[in-house]
Amino acid sequence: MSQALTEQRKSTPARTNQLERGTPMTDLDQFEQRMQQFLDQTFGSLAPAALGGVVPHVDIEEQDDAYVLEAELPGVKREDVRIEQVGNELMISGEFKERERKGIVRRQSRQTGRFDYRVALPESIESEKIEAKLKDGVLTLRVPKSTKAQRRKIEIES
Repeated sequence: MSQALTEQRKSTPARTNQLERGTPMTDLDQFEQRMQQFLDQTFGSLAPAALGGVVPHVDIEEQDDAYVLEAELPGVKREDVRIEQVGNELMISGEFKERERKGIVRRQSRQTGRFDYRVALPESIESEKIEAKLKDGVLTLRVPKSTKAQRRKIEIES
């Protein structure tokens, strides 16, 4: 029994010295990887890719005459985005591509991979008049409401 304790004590300082030799960034990255492995083993993988890809941040604003969707798509080219409408569902898909790098990546937190975004719109829209613009990494979709669904002010008679 004392022999096992002696061996354990001998291996512990060596392990501590191994960690001390790394840079703070390396140690932090290793810690982050170990924590992610622990969480994946405990709760299963909850990464966006496991749930169907990366999901872009999207704001939806209702105006008097239209719905305006703004999706953040930094670094995505116009030809790499696909927009479809089926019935009252609007689908935006594409890919965040990893850019080519010359140096060593020390930290990477930007998401890469395929993205898909779906939203159900009211049926009272003018689907043939939907406009899409991609400028400065923001995709803006303007979905006009049908004339019968537009808000109008009703005057009260005296």
